[in-house]
Amino acid sequence: MRRTTLRARGSRLTLTATATALALLGAAGGAVTVPAVAATAGLSCGVTYAVNDWGSGFTANITLTDTGTTPINGWSLGYAYTGNQTLQNGWNGTWSQTGRAVTATNPAYAPTIDPGASYTTSANFSYTGPNTAPTAFTVNGTPCRGANKAPTVSLTSPSAGQTFTPGSTVKLAADAADTDGTVAKVDFYASTSASANTLIGTATTAPYTVDWANAATGDYSITAVATDDAGATTTSTPVAIKVAGPSILVTPASLAVQQGSAGTFTVALSQAPTVNTTVTVARSAGDPDLTVKSGAALTFTPGNWNVPQTVTVAAGTDAGQVGGTATFTASATGFGSGAVTVTEAAKSSGYDQYFLDLYSKIKNPANGYFSPQGIPYHAVETLIVEAPDYGHETTSETYSYWLWLEADYGRVTGDWTGFNNAWSNLETYLIPSHAQQPGQSSYNPAKPGQYGPEKAQPDQYPAKLNPNVPVGTDPLSAELKTAYGTADVYAPAWLLDADNKYGFGQCEDGTTKPSLINTFQRGPEESVWETVPQPDCDLFKYGNSSSGFLSLFNDGGGSFSKQYKFTDAPDADARLVQAAYWAGQFAKSQGKSADITATLAKASKLGDYLRYSLYDKYFKQAGNCLGSTTCPGGTSKANEQLGLMTWYFAWGGAADGTWSWRISGSAAHQGYQNPMAAWALANDPGLKPASPSAAADWAGSLDKQLQFFQWLQSSEGGISGGATNSWGGNYGDDAAPPAGDPTFYGLYYDWQPEYHDPASNQWFGFQTWSMERFAEYYYASGDTRAKAILDKWIPWAMSVSRADPATGTLTTPDKLTWTGAPDTWNATSPGGNTGLHVTATGAATDVGVAGSLAKTLSYYAAKSGSSGAQKFAQNILDVLHAKYTDPLGYSAAETRTDYSRFTQAYSPSTHQGLYVPPGWTGTYPDGTKISSASNTFLSIRPWYTKDPQWSKVQTYLDGGAAPSFNYHRFWAEADIATAFDAFAQLFPTVNPGS
Repeated sequence: MRRTTLRARGSRLTLTATATALALLGAAGGAVTVPAVAATAGLSCGVTYAVNDWGSGFTANITLTDTGTTPINGWSLGYAYTGNQTLQNGWNGTWSQTGRAVTATNPAYAPTIDPGASYTTSANFSYTGPNTAPTAFTVNGTPCRGANKAPTVSLTSPSAGQTFTPGSTVKLAADAADTDGTVAKVDFYASTSASANTLIGTATTAPYTVDWANAATGDYSITAVATDDAGATTTSTPVAIKVAGPSILVTPASLAVQQGSAGTFTVALSQAPTVNTTVTVARSAGDPDLTVKSGAALTFTPGNWNVPQTVTVAAGTDAGQVGGTATFTASATGFGSGAVTVTEAAKSSGYDQYFLDLYSKIKNPANGYFSPQGIPYHAVETLIVEAPDYGHETTSETYSYWLWLEADYGRVTGDWTGFNNAWSNLETYLIPSHAQQPGQSSYNPAKPGQYGPEKAQPDQYPAKLNPNVPVGTDPLSAELKTAYGTADVYAPAWLLDADNKYGFGQCEDGTTKPSLINTFQRGPEESVWETVPQPDCDLFKYGNSSSGFLSLFNDGGGSFSKQYKFTDAPDADARLVQAAYWAGQFAKSQGKSADITATLAKASKLGDYLRYSLYDKYFKQAGNCLGSTTCPGGTSKANEQLGLMTWYFAWGGAADGTWSWRISGSAAHQGYQNPMAAWALANDPGLKPASPSAAADWAGSLDKQLQFFQWLQSSEGGISGGATNSWGGNYGDDAAPPAGDPTFYGLYYDWQPEYHDPASNQWFGFQTWSMERFAEYYYASGDTRAKAILDKWIPWAMSVSRADPATGTLTTPDKLTWTGAPDTWNATSPGGNTGLHVTATGAATDVGVAGSLAKTLSYYAAKSGSSGAQKFAQNILDVLHAKYTDPLGYSAAETRTDYSRFTQAYSPSTHQGLYVPPGWTGTYPDGTKISSASNTFLSIRPWYTKDPQWSKVQTYLDGGAAPSFNYHRFWAEADIATAFDAFAQLFPTVNPGS
């Protein structure tokens, strides 16, 4: 159970696995869906043809669908190529070829395809010249139409934000179409935050309209669901409306204004007045330094009642009012009033206004960054696959960026409410409660966990646990229990299904939002496209009836226990501590330390438990554990603490509380280290943990991290991958590092720790993330060891990046390639690493990474005095604001060729595709089946085809161009926002464009 973060073709991925983690780039080729052909009476079938093409050969994955009402009993698929494609071997069917004609017949174990079900058969072919896809298929001699395409549907009435009078009739209307059939009906639904979808009415013919009579007061989400003649459905993008009495509408509901500056909000009426109506706007309570500058009286007529008019609020210069708030109320006779809360911020540069503007966009509910429970989504968009396999999941990483965003907002405004609320939300939804981790009091630190070998490929799972392999002792649990009076672990799980999309609910109750889930479980080659999402609390209600989802990953010998399991992402925890440190410094300078004391204490506690990441996975001895699984377990901190932050730690236990376990990781990636957090936990009075040895542990880790980066720094300046206390997640058996592999305190060098496809250290973001922490640490401490590493890294990073305000160019490397290796570490006489090199290729516009780079340069420049680094940082910020801003925040177009893998079937020759062990069957809460016969990423997530942006992916799968998206990832928006604020804080007299 662990987490991985990387970038692949414009996407940022974050993955988790028991064994290892990886993300896999899309294969060459694509999918072709056969055009519709009339089927012979008595048999109705659909065929989808997809290929993975490597130039001289390819894998053909052909999915047969029974689109009729009776089973297909025994099948023979036929088609022909137009070139010299030659069959090599096939599976999931019996394949043969005569000339250009190809036949595949059912295997004995899968003779029947039931109505609505699908089966995928695959084969490898060689070829030269063109590889043209076949266009005509038969099953048992019957021509097959293509797989049914879902209909399209969009609401045309009402419009978003429209307000209606209680008791009135709301006209619901939609446009719907079906490219390969007809629309059978359109259902219209309305829901509120307190109730599920309610069917309002159904239209069966165009124009598709329904009158909703006597609509009751409330805030509603309206959707239309179109169903075609084959039963496929599509749900429209929801439209929010309000049913209320005559009222005044204000947008946004809150904003911040710098001292000496002004901000605006808009006012409109919910319905037309009978006569001209004057709306007055005035401060009704709060900070007297905030005043209405213009728009105090606004006139609305029966003709312009719904046209927003602007109110401008100005902030004075009374330093004593920084952080003050005022409520401005808009009122008019016969209309309910509207109110806006305005916060007075400290005067800074124009970059802080950029920060406040972006903060307002992120926090504006209409922009979709947060769930109804206030949980920050991974992305505004739902159709996004990168580690969260769905945009409205979230991660502990997202929460850490939210806390950082609120820390900077507190600095600018003096308002610490958002900072405290962010941690409270984290604690409520992501840190498991006492009830969610029963039986931790039964945990035996002398036997923390049972050894499970990691496998190279997903199709080598389930893996069998081995209780005979020695493990070490856990030196932390007793100390933590004494310090906090509980055996529970205080740490966030890494992945959360915020909207309960999969339907697991909490501990499989099916309905409670949000739901703690996990994905990656099967070795370094398991891509997000190959995962089977499962609940963190597995009671066997879903999945397989006898084992839930457990038997996909572990071989329990036929016996499985209902249990819970949580995985922590240490880099996110460290970022939470990092943000808490700066919040403490900012609040102290304002005389408001008391406002956040309680939250800082929670961050300190989290840092105490974060020490689990400093150990080997099974608490084996550090630097003395390769060659045999019988290598000794550790007996104390002295011989088992790696001192570096590993990829993950995890804990779990029996659902009935009778047993529990804890493990850590074995590999330390450079992108996960955080000297800033280590320094704060070791030295800051407000963050030193309660455990008596914790500060010393973090001081030791700080020293080890600084040496680690010196050891990994290439000749050019980039920081290579990391080191491991195992190899491929194993201590012996087939696990062995390359001959002569250099070591760091006995840990073996690995240029791609944790996952290999793509290589885990090829994403430039891992460089900026880790070095931004180094730059902050250098800025705060003045440590010359950090400066020496930055002095070499900064020029290299600027040399491989571009930021030109004149042309609007903004790029960072698309890929980093590493060759050679560092010298074996000698702390008294470090080598020069003359044989370790990095090559940067390609150019990508990753707005989040650009923001991260700007922060790194800003902190370095502020401490070192480098005018070049300062100017480069400013250029990044200026180009971002000038070229990449949009109504939701900041974004750049991304082409996603990896989306060809939505329908990629499993291939044993390439080990790619969604693998389910033979004979394994299971079910998701919505009834979706999981089995070895016919699964793809899409087949276990069929709801993706109803996404508003799915048509772009379907066009690509049908042979069109790769789709392009503008994504708004929470972490990227927060990285940009905090980059604006960092520059404003460090260089307060420098303004945009200067």
